[in-house]
Amino acid sequence: MMRIRLRVLGCPRRTLALIDTARPACPNCRGTGGIAHDYGHPETGEYEGTHWEPCPCSTLWALPLLPLPACLRRTPRGYSNEPPF
Repeated sequence: MMRIRLRVLGCPRRTLALIDTARPACPNCRGTGGIAHDYGHPETGEYEGTHWEPCPCSTLWALPLLPLPACLRRTPRGYSNEPPF
């Protein structure tokens, strides 16, 4: 059974889409849709990244409905080199 919800997707253009969500009571992923495996460098043991393994309870199904108008896209109008504070 699909658990459909609305979501705003951002590539290549912001659009409204229907997506399938992960099962909230899944014992494997606990509703996140996948399992993250951290890995490190083989020689130093330093953190190098995370491998994401999708859970079978969720799919990567998405159905784009319509692109958002330019006024709702929240794209910056210009670049400022001023610090944020």
